Amino acid sequence: MTGLAILLAIGLAVLWTAGVVLSAWALLHPPRRTYSAAVARGRAGDPSELGEGARAFDTWELECRGRRLPVWDVKGDDADGPVVVLTHGWGDSRIGGLVRLPGLLPVASRVLLWDMPGHGEAPGVCGLGVGEVQDLIALLDRVAGQRVVLMGWSLGAGVSIAAAARTKLASGVIAEAPYRLARTPATNVIRSRGLPASIIMPVVFAIVPAVVGGGIRARRFDRCRHAAGLACPLLVIHGSDDAVSPCADGREIAAAGRGEMVEVAGAGHNDLWTDESNAARCAAAVRRFIQHLRA
Repeated sequence: MTGLAILLAIGLAVLWTAGVVLSAWALLHPPRRTYSAAVARGRAGDPSELGEGARAFDTWELECRGRRLPVWDVKGDDADGPVVVLTHGWGDSRIGGLVRLPGLLPVASRVLLWDMPGHGEAPGVCGLGVGEVQDLIALLDRVAGQRVVLMGWSLGAGVSIAAAARTKLASGVIAEAPYRLARTPATNVIRSRGLPASIIMPVVFAIVPAVVGGGIRARRFDRCRHAAGLACPLLVIHGSDDAVSPCADGREIAAAGRGEMVEVAGAGHNDLWTDESNAARCAAAVRRFIQHLRA
């Protein structure tokens, strides 16, 4: 029995180690949502493929931290409107911003959509919202002197809040489904896959700072702390049934930033703009917010 117990313990240790390593690797190497992947699913791969809402666009690259990150530059309908910068979530890409364009273009002069490192067509690995803040600030520098609204979802929401707090260059921030700590959505996703998140994720988040930097640690990462430092208006949009980023996090971030909270009843983490009724409410909230910035 002793030998069997030892073998069982070794087997469990191997499985636990594999779970930790694979989870850490997966966080830093999310699935890539590329043009070819979108086309393979019969979906629009760029702004020119949006059917009746198709738009011409320019493509250029943002150079930052030794990487060249792809950007789509779409002309808006309102010449006096702000430049809106869309920052995607984990495992998404600028393609995820396409469903948001119909709600934004009528009140924007330009909309910029970019791929963060390790996503879409961009090189590198995902920094989980740490190094990406520097990338977004570099993108802000490219539109210096213009009124800019930062809009992001999930991972991109927190990056947008942190960048705006650090630079004071944004006129407003729209954060969809934000979360306070990086560990929260990662733990929820791991748990949803039936894995023992409680014994895997503490070790994972003890490892990842070696790759992404100490900014991932709770006290420095907490998006409430960054929201409290905002010098511009904040709008938080959150689905009431979000199982990845708790709606409570959205409320706390909105309160910390003295912002507006729009809770979309029945919406989850990924259907704020893909469900027709949810999208209508999100579009109305976004347009109202941007119009108020101009008042």
